Amino acid sequence: MFGGHQLNIIKKYRFWYLQNPKNCETARKLICNINKGCGFGCQIHHLVYCFVVAYGTNRTLILKSKGWRYQKEGWESIFEPLSDTCISSSEEMYVNWPGDNKKVVSLPIVDNVYPKPVYQPPSVPADIAQRLQKLHGYPIVWWVGQVLKYLMRPNNSTRDFLTEKKKKINFVNPIVGIHVRRTDKVGTEAAFHDVDEYLLKVKQYYDALEVQPKIRRIFLASDEAKVILIAKQRYPDYHIIADVNIAETASISRRYTNLSLQGIIIDIHFLSLCDYLVCTFSSQVCRVAYELMQTYHVDAHDKFASLDDVYYYGGQNPHPQIVIINHKPTKKEEIELKINDEVELLGNHWNGFSKGRNLRTGKIGLFPSFKIKNPVKIVDFPKF
Repeated sequence: MFGGHQLNIIKKYRFWYLQNPKNCETARKLICNINKGCGFGCQIHHLVYCFVVAYGTNRTLILKSKGWRYQKEGWESIFEPLSDTCISSSEEMYVNWPGDNKKVVSLPIVDNVYPKPVYQPPSVPADIAQRLQKLHGYPIVWWVGQVLKYLMRPNNSTRDFLTEKKKKINFVNPIVGIHVRRTDKVGTEAAFHDVDEYLLKVKQYYDALEVQPKIRRIFLASDEAKVILIAKQRYPDYHIIADVNIAETASISRRYTNLSLQGIIIDIHFLSLCDYLVCTFSSQVCRVAYELMQTYHVDAHDKFASLDDVYYYGGQNPHPQIVIINHKPTKKEEIELKINDEVELLGNHWNGFSKGRNLRTGKIGLFPSFKIKNPVKIVDFPKF
């Protein structure tokens, strides 16, 4: 299939080649510190940003992860090293981004980088963009998923642990993944959504299947233990796989511990293996799982239901939508659209209408979602 075949090519001939230069000492390098001041999903996306910029500038990525807030021993204690031969930079001298022709460059976090690298999401390499547009409904999600797949290769101990965990919890498809983010998100970055809202989407997914499974399975992940208890009490007809202990380690007071890291890796891994995902895209953990899900299917861009945001990549370069059908407002909360207008998408009401800002008129309001398209941002990455 396209996804698996293309991934093998990228991993073997592109990502591997980039990360394993013939001579590490003379190779051009990009230094990235994983310790961005945010949670796991945010830090992983920061690493993706570092990697695609390294890829776009033809540099080997050197990851600085010792003293990582989630695991003091660093990235390699959980995942495979990003390189077999070039995992450190012996040079003491380096320059800050962009560095132009300098040998070693340090990349700041995406919030502070200037000028903005053209290679960061939502850019897709030009040499695969045409094929991607034919075979995948959301190319940038596919591309980010492939990068994540390479970066998050579990080391032997983590791989064995996940294999045993899968047997222990009897993880069997078909199954729907639910991710409920509460604690520090609700009231700040996201609104509260009751368990019933998630289960309604699960029911709709199962009801639409041509062949009904004997057991309706759910893999439920949350950072609040009582969510799991409520779901099991209210929905006894569903087989709900969930771990209260993992939810407890995801609490704010215990989040940056080895147990918490183990728990969030479990959650993301099994959420990505589900056939459908119900979550809130305001959560970066949810988006990581959705991105990784693409690597298990030819096209899984529509295998989700988000209760709040549309998909986006945090810190992404500007990426306006393009109007493909004119729209005349019929209600005061709607805005006018003309073909080829650029629209900054601000949200999706999931009822057929989206909210956005027309960059031509400056007006903010609602419009039918089908009247815009998400253009692919195509950039010439280096040839390997």
